[in-house]
Amino acid sequence: MAAAATTSSSFNFIFFLSTSLLLLSTISAHEFRVGGPRGWAMPNGNESETYNHWATRNRFHVGDSLYFKYENDSVLVVDHGHYNHCNTSEPLYKFDDGNTTFRFDRYGFFYFISGEPGRCEAGERMIVRVMVHPEVISPGPGLAPSPQPGGDQGTSSSPSSGSGSGSGSGSGQQGSPSGSNASFKTAAESSAIMAALGVASVVLLFA
Repeated sequence: MAAAATTSSSFNFIFFLSTSLLLLSTISAHEFRVGGPRGWAMPNGNESETYNHWATRNRFHVGDSLYFKYENDSVLVVDHGHYNHCNTSEPLYKFDDGNTTFRFDRYGFFYFISGEPGRCEAGERMIVRVMVHPEVISPGPGLAPSPQPGGDQGTSSSPSSGSGSGSGSGSGQQGSPSGSNASFKTAAESSAIMAALGVASVVLLFA
């Protein structure tokens, strides 16, 4: 009887642990809407901040995604050299459907530029740094390093070819844009964690 009870307790604990990890990985992912209501577009000089300034105000982790909304434009994911020179040839990924969600599946630096002539040079480009470890509760605006003029943000510790997934008509693979701004629902996340811990206590109590 004691052995059976121990086996049951172990099974319940493993089941709860697996469920909790799945829950936490889900609530920790966020979607960021690039450019806010205006979306992904060539700067007209009236913007309150550049795309790179916006990117440095946020913390991005593996599992997070960027949502691009645009018209008569495109989104290219390129390497560091192509970013610096606004080179639109041979991008790593290309999207031009007007609604693109790009999900980060590795840490390091990602480089985005417009594929339309003259737009990258005018400021329609962005560097995003994806942090090494995701955080269950995001601390809000971060202190990520500011991109330097010309986009010299350093090199990624992952291969420069990188990887990611996104919706679009190019080589992106999946994703469904919701059109929402990034939501740091720390209170809801804390409640979810507390609820999970409460379930754990009940499971262990009656195991």
